[in-house]
Amino acid sequence: MKNDFSLYVLLLIIIFAITTSCAKTSEITQNPNLVYESYTPKSTDRTISREDYYKKLQGFWLGTCIANWTGLVTEMDKIGNIGEIKTGDFYTRNDWGKPDQPSIWGEGIPSDLSPVIDFVFADVDSVWGADDDTDIEYIYQELLLKYQTSVLTGEQIREGWLEHIRHEEENYLWVSNQKAFDLMKEGLVPPATGDPENNPEFEMIDAQLTTEIFGLFAPARPDIALNLARLPIQNTARENSEWISEFYVSMFSLASAVDKTLPLKEQLFWMAEQSKDRLPETSYSHKMYEYVKSKYNEGISWEQARDSVYTRYQLDQADGYDMTSRNLYCNACFAAGINFAASLVSLFYGEGDLVETIKIGTLCGWDADNPTATWGGLIGFMIGKEGVENAFGRKFSNRFDIQRTRIGFEEVGIDTFENMALKGIWIIDKVVQEEMNGGVDLKNNRWYVPQTAER
Repeated sequence: MKNDFSLYVLLLIIIFAITTSCAKTSEITQNPNLVYESYTPKSTDRTISREDYYKKLQGFWLGTCIANWTGLVTEMDKIGNIGEIKTGDFYTRNDWGKPDQPSIWGEGIPSDLSPVIDFVFADVDSVWGADDDTDIEYIYQELLLKYQTSVLTGEQIREGWLEHIRHEEENYLWVSNQKAFDLMKEGLVPPATGDPENNPEFEMIDAQLTTEIFGLFAPARPDIALNLARLPIQNTARENSEWISEFYVSMFSLASAVDKTLPLKEQLFWMAEQSKDRLPETSYSHKMYEYVKSKYNEGISWEQARDSVYTRYQLDQADGYDMTSRNLYCNACFAAGINFAASLVSLFYGEGDLVETIKIGTLCGWDADNPTATWGGLIGFMIGKEGVENAFGRKFSNRFDIQRTRIGFEEVGIDTFENMALKGIWIIDKVVQEEMNGGVDLKNNRWYVPQTAER
């Protein structure tokens, strides 16, 4: 009788385990608009779990939101002391937890997000607000599903922007994004909206904010990712701002190709080294990369590295970075270049630690929410939602209010990271099958990704 009861209990445990496993798998349903074709895996294919990727995409959205909103506390607090706007000494690690100082447009009033420089969180019973580091990527994801395509056309991008962005202020667009939008309203279609002849703001940071997600849509295949991202990037960027955006897209794609037995620091550094070939050797963006890496290798503090970046590029205008001589507003504090250099400081000195990377990015200066959002999203993807929660020792909201900044999503209302991740999976299903000529195995919940020649 005792043995019978033990067998009964064991059977219940097995049934519960199977049911739980099926429930988890059933969350990742198939794309209702895609005809899944049979595929015979090759020995050279890379196998990627759809279930793991689903969790990683949630980590991407969560990590991006944490880093974005934390960086907004210090956004444009510190941009240097050139021109009419002077902001005093840059922040250091000792300023973490101390009172926030006003931004260049704060009119003497510190951030209303936090009275001190600290993390900004959305509790489990709260909602993350959309911002310019998340909302355009959200739009692109929706457009890919709406048009049932992997590669958006210029007209589709234009129609999507006109439908989902307010035509008057406050529309949460700035510099190159705003100019591209104005050109769209005049009838221009990407890539003409990012052409320097039409858009004088083409060297600003904008494309970085809006296109990193395309790297995640092509796991382990940066060549495919860059093709998907080409028009979205050229919508607002050319030359260095375009190359920098490609660097980020490549890194996000390579997050699925990296040797996961390595420490996270080494994984990120490998991804960066592989991606720097997007930066032409004669460009100031390539020289910025090598310069910041050299400062890190010297063993000096991140504050010293950041200060040397300011001196080299904004005071001395080295390596062809001549923004200061152009006498632009706030000394081009929105420029792709100086913010790329700042992002590299937080990448190298953060060494793969999510919390430390966000802290450094927040304190580094300039457009502080953008580099933090980039690395928060990438590291968040690599460690997944659970890894993000473990890094901070707490739970977060999984809800996202796209309507804070964008229109035309009334049916969506408050979205969730789970739903947003599922939509990403559907897009990748199509990319793997139609762009990579790979396979989607729904039974075993995995992708078979054909590989190009070794990098």
